[in-house]
Amino acid sequence: MKTRRITILAATLLVLPLMASAQKYKGVVDKSVAVVGGELITLSEIEQEVQMMNARGYASDRNIRCELLENMMKSKLFLMQSRLDSLTVNEEMVEAQLSQQMDQVRTALGGDEGVEEYFHKPVYKLRQEWRKQIEDNTLTQQEQQEIARKIPEVTPYDVKQYLDTTSVDRLPVVPVKYKISQICIYPDREAASLAVKERLLSIRERILNGEKFATLARLYSEDPGSARKGGELGMASKSIFWPAFSDAAMALKPGSISQIVETPDGFHIIEVLEKKGDMFNARHILMKPSYTSEDRDKAFTKLDSLKTAIGDSLITFELAARFYSQDPATRTNGGQMADPNTGSAYFEIDQLKPQDYAAVKDLQIGQISEPVESLDNEGRSGNLVYKILRLDNIVPAHTASFEHDYTELQNDVRQAKQVQAIDEFINEKIKVTYIKIDPLFQDCEFELPGWKSKFVKD
Repeated sequence: MKTRRITILAATLLVLPLMASAQKYKGVVDKSVAVVGGELITLSEIEQEVQMMNARGYASDRNIRCELLENMMKSKLFLMQSRLDSLTVNEEMVEAQLSQQMDQVRTALGGDEGVEEYFHKPVYKLRQEWRKQIEDNTLTQQEQQEIARKIPEVTPYDVKQYLDTTSVDRLPVVPVKYKISQICIYPDREAASLAVKERLLSIRERILNGEKFATLARLYSEDPGSARKGGELGMASKSIFWPAFSDAAMALKPGSISQIVETPDGFHIIEVLEKKGDMFNARHILMKPSYTSEDRDKAFTKLDSLKTAIGDSLITFELAARFYSQDPATRTNGGQMADPNTGSAYFEIDQLKPQDYAAVKDLQIGQISEPVESLDNEGRSGNLVYKILRLDNIVPAHTASFEHDYTELQNDVRQAKQVQAIDEFINEKIKVTYIKIDPLFQDCEFELPGWKSKFVKD
Protein backbone atom coordinates (compact mmCIF):
# COMPACT_ATOMS: atom_id res chain seq x y z
CA MET A 1 0.00 0.00 0.00
CA LYS A 2 1.77 3.10 -1.17
CA THR A 3 0.03 5.57 1.12
CA ARG A 4 0.54 3.75 4.37
CA ARG A 5 3.23 4.81 6.80
CA ILE A 6 3.63 1.44 8.53
CA THR A 7 3.19 -2.11 7.34
CA ILE A 8 -0.29 -3.51 7.91
CA LEU A 9 -2.46 -6.32 6.65
CA ALA A 10 -5.06 -5.81 3.96
CA ALA A 11 -8.56 -4.95 5.12
CA THR A 12 -9.58 -8.55 4.54
CA LEU A 13 -8.11 -10.56 7.41
CA LEU A 14 -5.38 -12.98 6.46
CA VAL A 15 -5.65 -15.84 8.94
CA LEU A 16 -2.78 -18.29 8.94
CA PRO A 17 -3.72 -21.97 9.05
CA LEU A 18 -3.01 -23.47 12.47
CA MET A 19 -1.09 -26.67 12.86
CA ALA A 20 -3.01 -29.92 12.98
CA SER A 21 -1.90 -30.43 16.58
CA ALA A 22 -4.03 -27.42 17.53
CA GLN A 23 -7.12 -29.58 17.16
CA LYS A 24 -6.56 -31.14 20.59
CA TYR A 25 -7.15 -27.74 22.23
CA LYS A 26 -10.58 -27.33 20.66
CA GLY A 27 -13.56 -28.01 22.88
CA VAL A 28 -11.47 -27.81 26.05
CA VAL A 29 -13.19 -25.75 28.74
CA ASP A 30 -11.12 -22.72 29.78
CA LYS A 31 -8.86 -23.52 32.69
CA SER A 32 -5.49 -22.72 34.20
CA VAL A 33 -2.79 -24.53 32.25
CA ALA A 34 0.21 -23.29 34.24
CA VAL A 35 1.01 -21.80 37.63
CA VAL A 36 4.25 -19.85 38.03
CA GLY A 37 4.75 -18.67 41.60
CA GLY A 38 1.42 -17.06 42.38
CA GLU A 39 0.64 -16.25 38.73
CA LEU A 40 -1.84 -18.22 36.61
CA ILE A 41 -1.78 -18.75 32.86
CA THR A 42 -5.12 -19.75 31.36
CA LEU A 43 -5.96 -21.52 28.14
CA SER A 44 -8.09 -18.55 27.08
CA GLU A 45 -5.05 -16.24 27.38
CA ILE A 46 -3.12 -18.49 25.03
CA GLU A 47 -6.02 -18.74 22.59
CA GLN A 48 -6.47 -14.97 22.54
CA GLU A 49 -2.78 -14.53 21.80
CA VAL A 50 -3.08 -17.08 18.97
CA GLN A 51 -5.89 -14.96 17.52
CA MET A 52 -3.79 -11.81 17.85
CA MET A 53 -0.78 -13.39 16.19
CA ASN A 54 -2.91 -14.67 13.33
CA ALA A 55 -4.50 -11.25 12.86
CA ARG A 56 -1.07 -9.64 12.65
CA GLY A 57 0.32 -12.22 10.22
CA TYR A 58 2.75 -13.93 12.59
CA ALA A 59 4.18 -17.30 11.57
CA SER A 60 5.99 -19.81 13.75
CA ASP A 61 7.94 -22.94 12.85
CA ARG A 62 7.12 -24.42 16.26
CA ASN A 63 3.79 -25.42 17.76
CA ILE A 64 2.41 -21.94 18.26
CA ARG A 65 0.65 -22.72 21.56
CA CYS A 66 3.71 -24.43 23.03
CA GLU A 67 5.83 -21.45 22.08
CA LEU A 68 3.34 -19.05 23.62
CA LEU A 69 3.08 -21.00 26.86
CA GLU A 70 6.85 -21.15 27.30
CA ASN A 71 7.20 -17.43 26.58
CA MET A 72 4.41 -16.64 29.05
CA MET A 73 6.06 -18.75 31.76
CA LYS A 74 9.41 -17.06 31.15
CA SER A 75 7.66 -13.69 31.34
CA LYS A 76 6.14 -14.59 34.71
CA LEU A 77 9.60 -15.36 36.09
CA PHE A 78 10.93 -12.01 34.87
CA LEU A 79 7.87 -10.20 36.24
CA MET A 80 8.37 -11.71 39.68
CA GLN A 81 11.97 -10.49 39.66
CA SER A 82 11.00 -7.04 38.32
CA ARG A 83 8.76 -6.54 41.35
CA LEU A 84 11.62 -7.46 43.65
CA ASP A 85 13.78 -4.95 41.76
CA SER A 86 11.02 -2.27 41.99
CA LEU A 87 10.99 -1.63 38.24
CA THR A 88 8.28 0.61 36.76
CA VAL A 89 6.90 1.29 33.28
CA ASN A 90 6.65 4.51 31.30
CA GLU A 91 2.89 4.99 30.98
CA GLU A 92 3.19 7.28 27.96
CA MET A 93 5.18 4.66 26.07
CA VAL A 94 2.69 1.97 27.06
CA GLU A 95 -0.21 4.07 25.82
CA ALA A 96 1.57 4.83 22.54
CA GLN A 97 2.30 1.14 21.94
CA LEU A 98 -1.28 0.22 22.83
CA SER A 99 -2.65 2.78 20.39
CA GLN A 100 -0.41 1.48 17.61
CA GLN A 101 -1.48 -2.11 18.31
CA MET A 102 -5.15 -1.13 18.38
CA ASP A 103 -4.82 0.78 15.09
CA GLN A 104 -3.17 -2.17 13.36
CA VAL A 105 -5.78 -4.65 14.52
CA ARG A 106 -8.72 -2.32 13.86
CA THR A 107 -7.41 -1.71 10.36
CA ALA A 108 -6.84 -5.42 9.70
CA LEU A 109 -10.34 -6.30 10.93
CA GLY A 110 -12.27 -3.36 9.50
CA GLY A 111 -12.97 -1.31 12.62
CA ASP A 112 -14.19 -1.77 16.19
CA GLU A 113 -17.12 -3.98 15.17
CA GLY A 114 -14.81 -6.37 13.34
CA VAL A 115 -12.42 -6.46 16.32
CA GLU A 116 -15.23 -7.27 18.76
CA GLU A 117 -16.64 -9.96 16.47
CA TYR A 118 -13.24 -11.57 15.99
CA PHE A 119 -12.17 -11.57 19.65
CA HIS A 120 -15.71 -11.95 21.10
CA LYS A 121 -15.05 -9.11 23.54
CA PRO A 122 -15.84 -5.39 23.68
CA VAL A 123 -13.04 -3.06 22.62
CA TYR A 124 -12.75 -1.46 26.06
CA LYS A 125 -12.12 -4.90 27.60
CA LEU A 126 -9.49 -5.72 24.98
CA ARG A 127 -7.76 -2.41 25.63
CA GLN A 128 -7.56 -3.25 29.35
CA GLU A 129 -6.15 -6.70 28.66
CA TRP A 130 -3.69 -5.52 26.02
CA ARG A 131 -2.49 -2.65 28.21
CA LYS A 132 -1.71 -5.17 30.96
CA GLN A 133 0.14 -7.37 28.43
CA ILE A 134 2.19 -4.42 27.18
CA GLU A 135 3.04 -3.38 30.74
CA ASP A 136 4.12 -6.92 31.55
CA ASN A 137 6.17 -7.15 28.36
CA THR A 138 7.83 -3.84 29.16
CA LEU A 139 8.77 -5.00 32.65
CA THR A 140 10.04 -8.28 31.21
CA GLN A 141 12.28 -6.43 28.76
CA GLN A 142 13.54 -4.12 31.51
CA GLU A 143 14.40 -7.07 33.72
CA GLN A 144 16.27 -8.74 30.85
CA GLN A 145 18.19 -5.51 30.35
CA GLU A 146 19.01 -5.44 34.07
CA ILE A 147 20.44 -8.95 33.79
CA ALA A 148 22.39 -7.99 30.66
CA ARG A 149 23.78 -4.87 32.35
CA LYS A 150 25.35 -6.97 35.09
CA ILE A 151 27.53 -8.76 32.55
CA PRO A 152 31.09 -7.40 32.58
CA GLU A 153 32.19 -5.49 29.49
CA VAL A 154 33.59 -7.73 26.77
CA THR A 155 37.39 -7.39 26.63
CA PRO A 156 39.89 -8.22 23.89
CA TYR A 157 40.82 -11.26 26.00
CA ASP A 158 37.18 -12.49 25.81
CA VAL A 159 37.17 -12.10 22.04
CA LYS A 160 40.52 -13.87 21.71
CA GLN A 161 39.32 -16.70 23.93
CA TYR A 162 36.17 -17.02 21.82
CA LEU A 163 38.30 -17.32 18.67
CA ASP A 164 40.65 -19.83 20.29
CA THR A 165 37.86 -22.08 21.58
CA THR A 166 35.56 -21.99 18.54
CA SER A 167 36.24 -24.20 15.53
CA VAL A 168 36.87 -22.31 12.31
CA ASP A 169 33.78 -23.74 10.62
CA ARG A 170 31.60 -22.28 13.41
CA LEU A 171 33.07 -18.78 13.35
CA PRO A 172 30.92 -16.07 11.71
CA VAL A 173 31.57 -15.38 8.04
CA VAL A 174 31.75 -11.70 7.15
CA PRO A 175 30.13 -11.18 3.71
CA VAL A 176 31.75 -9.15 0.93
CA LYS A 177 31.42 -5.42 1.57
CA TYR A 178 31.68 -2.39 -0.69
CA LYS A 179 32.75 1.17 0.03
CA ILE A 180 31.32 3.55 -2.58
CA SER A 181 31.16 7.27 -3.39
CA GLN A 182 28.63 8.95 -5.69
CA ILE A 183 27.79 12.12 -7.58
CA CYS A 184 24.04 12.60 -8.05
CA ILE A 185 21.93 14.77 -10.31
CA TYR A 186 18.16 14.93 -10.01
CA PRO A 187 15.81 15.54 -12.95
CA ASP A 188 13.77 18.74 -13.00
CA ARG A 189 11.40 17.88 -10.16
CA GLU A 190 9.53 21.18 -10.30
CA ALA A 191 8.54 20.77 -13.95
CA ALA A 192 7.61 17.10 -13.46
CA SER A 193 5.56 17.89 -10.35
CA LEU A 194 3.70 20.63 -12.21
CA ALA A 195 2.91 18.22 -15.05
CA VAL A 196 1.54 15.52 -12.75
CA LYS A 197 -0.56 18.06 -10.86
CA GLU A 198 -2.10 19.19 -14.14
CA ARG A 199 -2.96 15.58 -14.98
CA LEU A 200 -4.57 15.05 -11.57
CA LEU A 201 -6.55 18.29 -11.85
CA SER A 202 -7.88 17.09 -15.22
CA ILE A 203 -8.92 13.75 -13.67
CA ARG A 204 -10.53 15.53 -10.71
CA GLU A 205 -12.52 17.68 -13.11
CA ARG A 206 -13.75 14.57 -14.93
CA ILE A 207 -14.92 13.10 -11.60
CA LEU A 208 -16.76 16.31 -10.67
CA ASN A 209 -18.42 16.18 -14.09
CA GLY A 210 -19.85 12.74 -13.41
CA GLU A 211 -17.24 10.10 -14.26
CA LYS A 212 -16.74 7.42 -11.62
CA PHE A 213 -13.78 7.81 -9.28
CA ALA A 214 -13.30 4.00 -9.12
CA THR A 215 -13.09 3.67 -12.91
CA LEU A 216 -10.50 6.42 -13.24
CA ALA A 217 -8.51 4.99 -10.31
CA ARG A 218 -8.27 1.65 -12.12
CA LEU A 219 -7.07 3.42 -15.25
CA TYR A 220 -4.65 5.99 -13.85
CA SER A 221 -3.64 5.35 -10.23
CA GLU A 222 -0.02 4.33 -9.69
CA ASP A 223 -0.78 2.56 -6.41
CA PRO A 224 -1.03 -1.05 -7.65
CA GLY A 225 -2.40 -2.29 -4.32
CA SER A 226 -5.52 -0.14 -4.47
CA ALA A 227 -5.88 0.67 -8.18
CA ARG A 228 -7.31 -2.77 -8.99
CA LYS A 229 -9.93 -2.14 -6.29
CA GLY A 230 -10.96 1.18 -7.76
CA GLY A 231 -8.58 3.05 -5.47
CA GLU A 232 -10.31 1.83 -2.30
CA LEU A 233 -8.07 1.49 0.75
CA GLY A 234 -10.48 -0.11 3.21
CA MET A 235 -11.47 1.05 6.68
CA ALA A 236 -8.26 2.02 8.47
CA SER A 237 -6.96 4.19 11.28
CA LYS A 238 -5.74 7.63 10.26
CA SER A 239 -2.47 6.98 12.09
CA ILE A 240 -1.21 4.50 9.48
CA PHE A 241 -1.18 7.04 6.63
CA TRP A 242 1.13 9.93 5.93
CA PRO A 243 -0.09 12.87 8.07
CA ALA A 244 -0.91 15.06 5.03
CA PHE A 245 -3.02 12.26 3.57
CA SER A 246 -4.96 11.45 6.75
CA ASP A 247 -5.49 15.16 7.57
CA ALA A 248 -6.97 15.77 4.13
CA ALA A 249 -9.17 12.68 4.33
CA MET A 250 -10.47 13.45 7.82
CA ALA A 251 -11.38 16.98 6.70
CA LEU A 252 -13.57 15.68 3.85
CA LYS A 253 -17.25 14.88 3.98
CA PRO A 254 -18.15 11.44 2.60
CA GLY A 255 -18.58 11.66 -1.16
CA SER A 256 -16.52 14.83 -1.62
CA ILE A 257 -13.25 14.99 -3.55
CA SER A 258 -10.09 16.51 -2.14
CA GLN A 259 -7.78 18.99 -3.75
CA ILE A 260 -4.36 17.61 -4.69
CA VAL A 261 -2.50 16.23 -1.66
CA GLU A 262 1.26 15.74 -1.68
CA THR A 263 3.00 13.03 0.37
CA PRO A 264 6.45 11.42 0.09
CA ASP A 265 4.81 8.82 -2.19
CA GLY A 266 3.61 11.36 -4.76
CA PHE A 267 0.41 13.32 -5.42
CA HIS A 268 -3.11 12.17 -4.59
CA ILE A 269 -6.75 13.05 -4.94
CA ILE A 270 -8.98 11.46 -2.33
CA GLU A 271 -12.64 10.53 -2.00
CA VAL A 272 -13.81 9.59 1.50
CA LEU A 273 -16.44 6.84 1.54
CA GLU A 274 -17.01 6.47 5.27
CA LYS A 275 -15.72 7.87 8.57
CA LYS A 276 -15.98 6.37 12.06
CA GLY A 277 -14.16 8.21 14.81
CA ASP A 278 -10.48 8.28 13.86
CA MET A 279 -10.94 5.68 11.12
CA PHE A 280 -11.96 6.14 7.52
CA ASN A 281 -12.41 4.29 4.25
CA ALA A 282 -11.33 6.23 1.19
CA ARG A 283 -10.48 5.92 -2.45
CA HIS A 284 -7.46 7.64 -3.88
CA ILE A 285 -5.65 8.14 -7.15
CA LEU A 286 -1.88 8.31 -6.80
CA MET A 287 0.37 9.80 -9.45
CA LYS A 288 4.12 10.28 -9.33
CA PRO A 289 6.27 12.74 -11.25
CA SER A 290 7.55 11.18 -14.47
CA TYR A 291 10.59 12.18 -16.44
CA THR A 292 11.51 12.24 -20.11
CA SER A 293 14.46 10.93 -22.08
CA GLU A 294 15.51 14.56 -22.38
CA ASP A 295 15.91 14.74 -18.59
CA ARG A 296 18.00 11.59 -18.68
CA ASP A 297 20.18 12.71 -21.59
CA LYS A 298 20.85 16.07 -20.00
CA ALA A 299 21.89 14.51 -16.69
CA PHE A 300 23.98 11.81 -18.35
CA THR A 301 25.84 14.40 -20.44
CA LYS A 302 26.76 16.36 -17.34
CA LEU A 303 27.82 13.23 -15.45
CA ASP A 304 29.89 12.06 -18.43
CA SER A 305 31.68 15.42 -18.46
CA LEU A 306 32.41 15.16 -14.74
CA LYS A 307 33.73 11.62 -15.14
CA THR A 308 36.04 12.77 -17.96
CA ALA A 309 37.28 15.74 -15.94
CA ILE A 310 38.02 13.49 -12.97
CA GLY A 311 39.79 11.00 -15.23
CA ASP A 312 41.92 13.80 -16.70
CA SER A 313 42.84 14.98 -13.18
CA LEU A 314 41.18 18.36 -13.78
CA ILE A 315 39.20 17.90 -10.57
CA THR A 316 39.08 15.28 -7.84
CA PHE A 317 36.00 13.12 -7.32
CA GLU A 318 35.59 14.57 -3.83
CA LEU A 319 35.67 18.16 -5.05
CA ALA A 320 33.30 17.40 -7.93
CA ALA A 321 30.86 15.83 -5.47
CA ARG A 322 30.98 18.89 -3.21
CA PHE A 323 30.38 21.31 -6.09
CA TYR A 324 28.04 19.40 -8.39
CA SER A 325 26.28 16.56 -6.54
CA GLN A 326 22.66 17.30 -5.63
CA ASP A 327 22.45 14.70 -2.87
CA PRO A 328 22.74 16.60 0.43
CA ALA A 329 23.47 13.45 2.44
CA THR A 330 26.72 12.65 0.60
CA ARG A 331 28.05 15.76 -1.12
CA THR A 332 29.46 17.28 2.09
CA ASN A 333 31.47 14.07 2.55
CA GLY A 334 32.95 14.24 -0.92
CA GLY A 335 30.30 11.84 -2.19
CA GLN A 336 31.01 9.01 0.25
CA MET A 337 27.93 6.93 0.87
CA ALA A 338 26.96 5.62 4.31
CA ASP A 339 24.37 3.12 5.46
CA PRO A 340 21.51 5.27 6.84
CA ASN A 341 20.73 2.61 9.47
CA THR A 342 24.21 2.01 10.87
CA GLY A 343 26.31 4.93 9.63
CA SER A 344 28.87 2.47 8.27
CA ALA A 345 30.72 3.37 5.07
CA TYR A 346 30.66 -0.31 4.03
CA PHE A 347 27.66 -1.98 2.44
CA GLU A 348 26.77 -5.62 2.05
CA ILE A 349 25.24 -6.54 -1.32
CA ASP A 350 21.67 -6.65 -0.03
CA GLN A 351 22.08 -3.19 1.54
CA LEU A 352 22.80 -1.60 -1.85
CA LYS A 353 20.19 -0.46 -4.33
CA PRO A 354 20.08 -3.06 -7.15
CA GLN A 355 20.94 -0.32 -9.68
CA ASP A 356 23.96 0.77 -7.63
CA TYR A 357 25.25 -2.77 -7.23
CA ALA A 358 24.87 -3.45 -10.95
CA ALA A 359 26.93 -0.31 -11.66
CA VAL A 360 29.88 -1.21 -9.38
CA LYS A 361 30.01 -5.02 -9.32
CA ASP A 362 32.47 -5.25 -12.25
CA LEU A 363 34.58 -2.20 -11.35
CA GLN A 364 38.11 -2.29 -10.03
CA ILE A 365 38.92 -0.27 -6.91
CA GLY A 366 39.19 3.40 -7.88
CA GLN A 367 37.20 3.06 -11.11
CA ILE A 368 34.11 5.17 -11.83
CA SER A 369 30.92 3.76 -13.34
CA GLU A 370 29.08 4.95 -16.38
CA PRO A 371 26.07 7.19 -15.59
CA VAL A 372 23.12 5.15 -14.29
CA GLU A 373 19.52 5.65 -13.20
CA SER A 374 18.95 4.81 -9.57
CA LEU A 375 16.76 5.72 -6.60
CA ASP A 376 17.33 7.73 -3.44
CA ASN A 377 16.08 6.84 0.05
CA GLU A 378 13.12 9.23 0.16
CA GLY A 379 9.53 8.06 0.63
CA ARG A 380 8.67 4.39 0.39
CA SER A 381 10.04 3.55 -3.03
CA GLY A 382 12.58 6.33 -3.55
CA ASN A 383 12.86 9.14 -6.09
CA LEU A 384 14.58 8.87 -9.46
CA VAL A 385 18.16 10.09 -9.50
CA TYR A 386 21.01 9.91 -12.01
CA LYS A 387 24.52 9.21 -10.74
CA ILE A 388 28.04 8.04 -11.28
CA LEU A 389 29.64 5.84 -8.63
CA ARG A 390 33.23 5.22 -7.66
CA LEU A 391 34.24 1.92 -6.08
CA ASP A 392 36.48 2.99 -3.19
CA ASN A 393 37.20 -0.40 -1.64
CA ILE A 394 36.11 -4.04 -1.46
CA VAL A 395 36.44 -6.24 1.59
CA PRO A 396 36.15 -9.85 0.33
CA ALA A 397 34.01 -12.38 2.18
CA HIS A 398 36.09 -13.99 4.93
CA THR A 399 35.98 -15.76 8.25
CA ALA A 400 35.90 -13.17 11.01
CA SER A 401 39.32 -12.38 12.46
CA PHE A 402 40.57 -10.50 15.53
CA GLU A 403 42.58 -8.07 13.42
CA HIS A 404 39.90 -7.04 10.92
CA ASP A 405 36.53 -7.71 12.57
CA TYR A 406 37.03 -7.01 16.26
CA THR A 407 33.88 -4.88 16.63
CA GLU A 408 31.64 -7.51 15.01
CA LEU A 409 33.19 -10.27 17.12
CA GLN A 410 32.87 -8.18 20.27
CA ASN A 411 29.13 -7.75 19.57
CA ASP A 412 28.75 -11.49 18.93
CA VAL A 413 30.48 -12.37 22.19
CA ARG A 414 28.42 -9.80 24.09
CA GLN A 415 25.16 -11.17 22.69
CA ALA A 416 26.20 -14.74 23.47
CA LYS A 417 26.99 -13.77 27.06
CA GLN A 418 23.65 -12.01 27.40
CA VAL A 419 21.74 -15.02 26.09
CA GLN A 420 23.70 -17.28 28.42
CA ALA A 421 23.03 -15.04 31.43
CA ILE A 422 19.31 -14.87 30.69
CA ASP A 423 19.07 -18.65 30.19
CA GLU A 424 20.97 -19.21 33.45
CA PHE A 425 18.58 -16.84 35.24
CA ILE A 426 15.53 -18.69 33.89
CA ASN A 427 16.94 -22.15 34.62
CA GLU A 428 17.77 -21.15 38.20
CA LYS A 429 14.33 -19.66 38.72
CA ILE A 430 12.67 -22.80 37.33
CA LYS A 431 14.46 -24.83 40.01
CA VAL A 432 13.41 -22.67 42.97
CA THR A 433 9.96 -21.43 41.87
CA TYR A 434 6.69 -23.24 42.42
CA ILE A 435 5.63 -24.19 38.87
CA LYS A 436 2.93 -26.59 37.69
CA ILE A 437 2.09 -27.26 34.01
CA ASP A 438 -1.03 -29.02 32.77
CA PRO A 439 -0.48 -32.39 31.01
CA LEU A 440 -2.37 -30.93 28.03
CA PHE A 441 1.02 -29.50 26.99
CA GLN A 442 3.23 -32.48 27.83
CA ASP A 443 4.02 -33.13 24.15
CA CYS A 444 5.53 -29.67 23.75
CA GLU A 445 9.20 -29.42 22.83
CA PHE A 446 10.20 -26.50 25.02
CA GLU A 447 13.49 -24.68 24.43
CA LEU A 448 14.56 -25.12 28.05
CA PRO A 449 14.49 -28.69 29.42
CA GLY A 450 13.78 -27.63 33.01
CA TRP A 451 10.06 -27.25 32.33
CA LYS A 452 9.66 -31.02 31.81
CA SER A 453 9.94 -31.71 35.55
CA LYS A 454 7.05 -29.34 36.28
CA PHE A 455 4.17 -31.24 34.67
CA VAL A 456 1.29 -32.32 36.86
CA LYS A 457 1.03 -36.08 36.95
CA ASP A 458 -2.18 -37.51 35.41
